[in-house]
Amino acid sequence: MAGQDRPVTLAAITGAHGVTGEVRLKLFGEGVAALKRYRAFNDSKLTLGKLRDDGKGGAIARFEEVPDRTAAEKLRGTALTVPRSAMPELAEGEYYHADLLGLRVVSDAGDELGICIAIDNFGAGDVIEIERLTGEDGKRRRFMVPMTSAAVPEWDHERLVVNAAFVDE
Repeated sequence: MAGQDRPVTLAAITGAHGVTGEVRLKLFGEGVAALKRYRAFNDSKLTLGKLRDDGKGGAIARFEEVPDRTAAEKLRGTALTVPRSAMPELAEGEYYHADLLGLRVVSDAGDELGICIAIDNFGAGDVIEIERLTGEDGKRRRFMVPMTSAAVPEWDHERLVVNAAFVDE
C-alpha cells in the first residue's frame, strides 16, 4: 500500500518537565496507551524509557537520550513519529489521518476535485479539507467535507470519492 513507510506523528514535545530530563507531550493519538506500543521514535533517534499520563490529556515521558532539563528544553516542538508500517492494522471503515493526506479527491460523478490536505475534528467527527485544482484565475480554493458515509461514500489508498452534493462550487 502506498505510504506504508510515511512517518506518522503521534505526539509532540511541548517542553521540559522538572530538572531530570523528562518532557511534556501533547498527544495526537488515542492517549498514553496507544503511545506505549512503541519504544523508538523519529527513526530510532529517541528511545522511550518511561511514559505516564499527566492527568490533563497529555503525558510525561523520559527518553534515554535526554539526560537533563537543558537537553529536554532543546526538544520543544519536536514531533514524535513512527513509520506507518509499524502501526496496527485497522478494521473495515477505519483509517489513519496519515493515509488520507495527499490523496486525490474525485466526485462520485467522476470529476477531479483536488487533494486532501488536512483532517480536522471540531468535536462532531472528522472533517476533510480539500484543496481544489488551480482555477482559471490561478487561485487555489479549499472546501471541507464531513468524513461520513453520506459525504464520502468510498475511499482507498489512491483516492477519496466525495458525493457531488457536498462539493463546494
